[in-house]
Amino acid sequence: MIGVGAFGRNHARVYQQLAQEGEAVRLAGVVDSDLPRADVVAKEFGCRSFGSIQQLTTTHSEIQAASIAVPTIQHLEVSSALMEAGIDVLIEKPVAASLAEAEELIAMAQRLGRIAQVGHLERFNPAVRATVPLVTQPMFFEVHRLSVFSPRSLDVDVVLDLMIHDLDVVLSFVNAPVKEIRAVGLPILSGKVDIANVRMEFDSGCVANFTASRVSTERVRKLRFFQPRQYISLDYSRQDVLAFSIGGEGEASGMPSVNPQIKVSKPPVTAEEPLHAELKAFLASVRRRSKPLVSLEDGRRALAVALDIVAAIREHGKKVKLDRLGAMG
Repeated sequence: MIGVGAFGRNHARVYQQLAQEGEAVRLAGVVDSDLPRADVVAKEFGCRSFGSIQQLTTTHSEIQAASIAVPTIQHLEVSSALMEAGIDVLIEKPVAASLAEAEELIAMAQRLGRIAQVGHLERFNPAVRATVPLVTQPMFFEVHRLSVFSPRSLDVDVVLDLMIHDLDVVLSFVNAPVKEIRAVGLPILSGKVDIANVRMEFDSGCVANFTASRVSTERVRKLRFFQPRQYISLDYSRQDVLAFSIGGEGEASGMPSVNPQIKVSKPPVTAEEPLHAELKAFLASVRRRSKPLVSLEDGRRALAVALDIVAAIREHGKKVKLDRLGAMG
């Protein structure tokens, strides 16, 4: 585990949990430039601690795979060092700090034959997995991701911090090029954009509205979309899905309907911590040498759209003279 801040520690926890469940994996070590922090996490999960990638790779030749949860600006450097050492990688989102760096990672993984997965966690949310078979021709999305303020990840805009989760999910559902982006955002409690609203149109004619905030008084993580003869409502936090279909008869799955022509169903969802599912999938790709569910190309696609949104917010801010305003706190 490379980088054991709050989220990196979670990776270490789940790797240990997987080993205890009989998964063929062993957490060999954790790496962090803050060695005392690495020591604490290593002691907690019964493994070795290292202060650098070089120290890890020169003393632990049996390492086959690693999760990377360092600041985004270090993703290319850390991932490159590991892949050159013959280690497969799971890189936390966003995949890189720029498209050029993402493309460099893609080229390197191909050249070295390495498995490289991007940590777009919501793709492994049981509710999202249960929704995938229901997707036909989505035409309109309404997505809300609201969180209370936290001092973490304030080095990036809310688009790259939170909204990128939903961008990745919607892009995987729609699977069409983005045609137009309109966006507005404001800094509230940090020097970066803390709340943003985006309207996106795809070549397919689908339209998606995204709202992301890290200064909300409540925590909301919902995605809803309409497609011909059907409306799907997904709650990431509750890990449940509701499907409203036109032309159904009466009720389904015990769910009451407001109209006899609307069939309400609740697809079965098997509850699981998304990180648990993500790391299991990563390990399976490493063993089988198979393409990960969330590839570097997927990570690059989500990053490209996120960066376009950040640019659109910046342009809108200049147009309405918001560039003279700073954070409120």
